[in-house]
Amino acid sequence: MRENGDRLLLCVGDLRTLAFMKTTLPLILLLASGGLAQADPAEILEARYSTSGQLSVTLLHADTGWDDYADAWEVLDAEGNSLGVRVLAHPHVEEQPFTRSLSVMLGDPAPETVFLRASTNAGGWGEVQELPLN
Repeated sequence: MRENGDRLLLCVGDLRTLAFMKTTLPLILLLASGGLAQADPAEILEARYSTSGQLSVTLLHADTGWDDYADAWEVLDAEGNSLGVRVLAHPHVEEQPFTRSLSVMLGDPAPETVFLRASTNAGGWGEVQELPLN
C-alpha cells in the first residue's frame, strides 16, 4: 500500500500478498499449532503363543469406521527386526476388544516376552511394547 494524500492505493503486488495470506495463513497456523488432532493409538492388551506357532494378540481401539481403525499389529525380535505383521482389513467398531492371530516362529523354546506394536490407519505405528506371553 502507498499513501497518496488522504487515500491509500493498493498495488497489484499487495493484492497478491493479500490473496496469499488469505489462503495460506490458516494452513500455516494449523501446522504451527500441532496440526490436526492426533488419532488415539491402538492398545495391546494381551499376547498368547501356542505350541503350534500361532501368536494371538488382543487389541483395543475406539474404531469409528473406515476413517479411524486399528489396521495392523507387528511382532518384533529383541533387536527390532520384524518377525511378522498381521494386517487387519476392516474396522472392528462393534467388536472391542478383539483378538487376531498370526503364524510365526518365535523359537523353541518360545521367549517369555514378545515385542509388539500396533497401527491405526489414522495415526500409523504406535510405540513398541514388551509383553509377557501367556
